[in-house]
Amino acid sequence: MNRKTLAAAFPPTVPVLMGYIAIGMAFGLMLQSIGYGPVWAAFMSLTIYAGSGQYLGVSLLAMGAGLAEVAFLTFIINFRHLVYGLSLLEKFHGMGPRKLYMMFSLTDETYALLSSAEAPQGIDPHDFYFTIALLNHSYWIAGSVLGSVVGQLLGFDTTGVDFAMTALFIVIAVSQWRAYSRHLPALLGGAVTLVSLLLVGKENMLLPALGVIVLVLVLARPKLESHPAAKGADAK
Repeated sequence: MNRKTLAAAFPPTVPVLMGYIAIGMAFGLMLQSIGYGPVWAAFMSLTIYAGSGQYLGVSLLAMGAGLAEVAFLTFIINFRHLVYGLSLLEKFHGMGPRKLYMMFSLTDETYALLSSAEAPQGIDPHDFYFTIALLNHSYWIAGSVLGSVVGQLLGFDTTGVDFAMTALFIVIAVSQWRAYSRHLPALLGGAVTLVSLLLVGKENMLLPALGVIVLVLVLARPKLESHPAAKGADAK
């Protein structure tokens, strides 16, 4: 990473910087509240790097959940990252060993940047993409550690802090709703989640809802892709 590449990659990541510092701090505060300090915050953010997965991890650690349960739930919640990696394989072609890190680092926000960002003239595209991913990851680690340190020093009351991730999801959902003319997948997700909540309760609704949503979307994919609204959205 040279200065020229860093200077080109930093501006697009500024919105992610602002968001990740705030949401990362919320995670660090929550982790500190159950007795895990800055070292654990840094380690989890370095190796897991999944906002929703790490928020879930705090709850699972507090309940003393087993490793297998933690791994399975994290995989299910972040299943969409598999699709992210597959859709950008062509863009990552020729990156060598760095390709593995690029797929690991595809959070929602990084994926959005890499899908649309183009390297400026004179900047190697692969170095540009790698620097964006690395910067975003560093922001998340910094926010997590900062939140943990603040919680350790000030004894911060974390009541309601976990809503930060819910707020982020709401913002992303609204943005996606406004960006696409095809709303059937979103409506389907909401309906299935509501039915799952009514049938099995809030403690057990997550896995059934996610399983049914993935299954229905896979089965309905040909119809969704051939829908006129889908073509209109893709043409934008």
